[in-house]
Amino acid sequence: MEEIKGIVFNIQRFTVHDGPGIRTEVFLKGCPLRCLWCDNPESFHFYQEVGVFSQRCIGIDKCGRCLDACSISKEGKSIFIIKENKIAGINREICTNCLKCAGVCPANALIIWGKSMTINEVMSEIMRDLPFYEKSNGGVTISGGDPLVQWKFTLELLKECKKRGLHTCVESELHTNWEIIEKILPYTDLFLTDIKHMDPVKHKEYTGVSNWLILENIKKLAKLGKPIVIRIPVIPGLNDSIENIRKTSEFIVQELGATVKQVQLLPYHTLGHPKYESLDLKYPLENLNVPPKQQFKEHIDYLAEILQSYGIRAVVGAYSKIELDEKA
Repeated sequence: MEEIKGIVFNIQRFTVHDGPGIRTEVFLKGCPLRCLWCDNPESFHFYQEVGVFSQRCIGIDKCGRCLDACSISKEGKSIFIIKENKIAGINREICTNCLKCAGVCPANALIIWGKSMTINEVMSEIMRDLPFYEKSNGGVTISGGDPLVQWKFTLELLKECKKRGLHTCVESELHTNWEIIEKILPYTDLFLTDIKHMDPVKHKEYTGVSNWLILENIKKLAKLGKPIVIRIPVIPGLNDSIENIRKTSEFIVQELGATVKQVQLLPYHTLGHPKYESLDLKYPLENLNVPPKQQFKEHIDYLAEILQSYGIRAVVGAYSKIELDEKA
């Protein structure tokens, strides 16, 4: 049988923000949502793709290896967007995604988003830090994108982690068939998931999908007693209203209860801008009106207080100390 492979776009070691303790986080490509504020556009598609960082290009007159490697360019078609003698972008409509141009670029102006890896290759990276997991009660977090897009790979990776006694987290939007979630349940110790908005119409406007399936799956996890960490990305003017946070609080208390170990309010940021540019994409919230830093901080702190008033363990930011026992 052919060995299963996944498309991984990052493996981050020594992370302390996505589950308890010191962890290794594996990011898989592919996501069913298109959140307007997403800072990982390289995770959208399941397949590998080329990212362009024009400022690194040393000039096509001095190099030009990408042009020579591209079979489409050899046919006289304009696949590369050239500005000031540098590669500034790619015509994605005619690009065949052969990745040859990135393979010959000496300056990393053209990079490949995503790497095809086997389970053994990923586990080799994960097991490098076993002593740190054991000392800190950490483990492995599988994220994305959304790892359930590549659920078969995720399932096998989780199985291998559990064979080695590792604590496992899955960070997923949970916008998938329940049958897929059921398959990974026995091998997942903690779920990290978002509640981006309680209004299904606004949720679809901001993410491309309704929230119905997501909320139903979260409720099913809660009924099974699975520990859950809820994350709320706080986006000014989109989902940061007091009404939305109160409705979210009511949903958590009434439908999820003690299975929710923590709610994390994640302040909006724009760190993903360069990655949009690398993929010839326009950042959707380019004209978003963001309040002054201190004002925004005070508003998020107040939203946390609202959640806390419902008896919910709410924090601002992603915290490594996630208590999984009922008395903590």
